[in-house]
Amino acid sequence: MGVERVESNGAQDGRTSSKRDRRVFWAAVFILVSNCFQYTAYFGVSTNLVNYFKDRLHEGSKTAANGVTNWQGTSSITPLVAAFVADAFLGRYWTIALFLVVSVAAYALLTATAAAAALVHAEAPFYAGLYLLSLGGALQPVLSSFGADQFVGDEGEQSSFFNWFYLSINVGALVGGTVLVWVQSSVGWGVGYGIPAAFSVLAVAAFFAGTAAYRRHQPPGGSPLTRVAQVVVAAVRKCGVEVPDDAAALHECEDADGMSAIQGSRRLAHTDQFRFLDKAAVETAGDKARPSPWRLCTVTQVEELKCVLRLLPVWASGIIFSAAYTQMSTTFILQGDTLDPRVGTFSVPAAVLSVFDTISVMLWVPVYDRVLVPLARRATGRDRGLTQLARMGVGLVVLAVAMVAAGALEAARRRVIARHGYYESHTGAGGDGEYLPLSIFWQVPQYVVVGASEVFTFIGQMEFFYDQAPDAMRSLCSGLSVTSFALGNYASSALLAVVARVTARDGREGWIPDDINRGHLDDFFWLLAMLCIGNFGVYLLIARWYKYKKTVD
Repeated sequence: MGVERVESNGAQDGRTSSKRDRRVFWAAVFILVSNCFQYTAYFGVSTNLVNYFKDRLHEGSKTAANGVTNWQGTSSITPLVAAFVADAFLGRYWTIALFLVVSVAAYALLTATAAAAALVHAEAPFYAGLYLLSLGGALQPVLSSFGADQFVGDEGEQSSFFNWFYLSINVGALVGGTVLVWVQSSVGWGVGYGIPAAFSVLAVAAFFAGTAAYRRHQPPGGSPLTRVAQVVVAAVRKCGVEVPDDAAALHECEDADGMSAIQGSRRLAHTDQFRFLDKAAVETAGDKARPSPWRLCTVTQVEELKCVLRLLPVWASGIIFSAAYTQMSTTFILQGDTLDPRVGTFSVPAAVLSVFDTISVMLWVPVYDRVLVPLARRATGRDRGLTQLARMGVGLVVLAVAMVAAGALEAARRRVIARHGYYESHTGAGGDGEYLPLSIFWQVPQYVVVGASEVFTFIGQMEFFYDQAPDAMRSLCSGLSVTSFALGNYASSALLAVVARVTARDGREGWIPDDINRGHLDDFFWLLAMLCIGNFGVYLLIARWYKYKKTVD
């Protein structure tokens, strides 16, 4: 696969422009379809995994839950592996191709073990396939970066691509988390895992089918970790050297096309932040006598590290956001388990209500992309409408509203309990064996608002970390944004444990006892709302301090 430079935004004539536009359009279509198939397969396995552990591997509830969380934790780290391979060695196209093939092998192994589990003991092969999947399915940061590469030079269309990329994830989640889970429960695990395997094959086929349409392939630039280490070592070695006031005196070099010395990376403009690191680019007499990348670095190499350092506070703000977001899979379900799930003769499990979050995302993406962005574009004059930092900030506030909605419902639920005298909960029923006279569908607003916050913050993060990363580190920085979600899960677990212990002192039930009818889950939601607002306050300071990346054209 050859390396193509970024195509010019201009065109010699209308036919050339039209041909290029069609090519970019089809490149995006193939990437989005492949991504949708991947996530359909992924959620077809992950959504109902705890029940596989219990039904087929005969694990206890605690062991099964730990098995799922351990696997999900691993799956949150492996994107960094794929991102590093893409940026350092293979480039994005070949990394995607390799990991897609690995995922097909993983699904095939899972399907084989699921089909044979009734006949033989297949625990070891299943775990092998599962953790192979955590590696093969780690493509979100690389695939999103590769898709955005196709729109380099067109900020508006690039921003729109991230919206539709996230929508494709949620379409996959909707199909995989509902239809395929029903197949597993009603037909069997062999077929239930065979269908995700088929979708993984379709994902590979869709990606390769678009090969001729992909117009830009970022070449690997070598290990970014090595370049970062060189800057730190060189700066420490020259800690006594004065940095010149004129940034033009700092060391820089470029190739014949005006690019930086890092393959495929544009030169970065010098910034005044983290001036200590500029010492690595100060050329001394010793550097001329004995040149070494561990003693003298280019301005672009120094600015690479500065870009990463500027991203870290923004990344950290996503941890609190993710901790509140993950309540959908924990406290929201605990709350829903006590409410009336009946719709006619059917009962709706509390966990199923997360589908309203997915539907909310699927509705909000086109509204944001086709309504809010054009309105904001007219008001601000920016191609993206809102700046990336502003977009993420809106999502932080919206999630606080969702926590307030959850707290308000919980307060109303507690009033119903007090009014009717229900103090024991048995699978959602009151003390007399009847459901609380409060429908589970009162939870829908909080799920819908959470979905809206995702469209602003999660998609904004994807776009921001891609756009603000150095050219040769875009996959890795995009992978870094994913890890904030993993840490948010850990932070949520820690917060739940601390709150439960602190509020249960001196013989009190605490906020989150085993029987939440005797607790104060509403106070926990108020706490989360305050943490979201506090996080937003800190975020405003970070956004004011942040300096957007600038390249030297």
